[in-house]
Amino acid sequence: MTARKIFSFGKYLLIAAGVTVLGGLAFLYSGLYPMGADVPHNTLTIWALETLRERSIVRAASDIEVPEDLGSSDHLLKGGADYNDMCAGCHLKPGKMQSDFTLGLYPAPPNLALHGDEHDHDEGQNGQVRRFWIIKHGIKASGMPAWGPGHDDERIWNMVAFLDRLPTLSPEQYQILTARGETNVDDN
Repeated sequence: MTARKIFSFGKYLLIAAGVTVLGGLAFLYSGLYPMGADVPHNTLTIWALETLRERSIVRAASDIEVPEDLGSSDHLLKGGADYNDMCAGCHLKPGKMQSDFTLGLYPAPPNLALHGDEHDHDEGQNGQVRRFWIIKHGIKASGMPAWGPGHDDERIWNMVAFLDRLPTLSPEQYQILTARGETNVDDN
């Protein structure tokens, strides 16, 4: 390839990039994309947002280690009370499939009381690490807050321990495990 052909190709490539950027800016400023939470995203937007979210979480959580005693009853009880207070309003509890609050959220938060394959989350250590990272750091533009600024890692791991058991709980077991007792009161 001659220098002239390379220069010509580069010029067309730059023009195409410029047109793409200008077209993108025109679309952004047009206000044509529906932003209401009652209108779902299109397939391309869903794919882009979900891919970005999942790849970002995997990368950011790659060095997190799961505590060895995560399955202990102490973690479960402390995490259950926090889940009930901080999470059940969005992520529901056994026997509940929706609430007025969850009906208005988009994207809809996953019902964490369902088994993993029903809300598309990893199981095992990968799932535990993912849930820890999400609870600690939150997810932008989803309604999921970052609990890390006000909660230490142990408290967050307690919630992860509870989430591991949540799909197997009956409504009655849930009520027992989420009751706040003297041993799991936290003075925020």
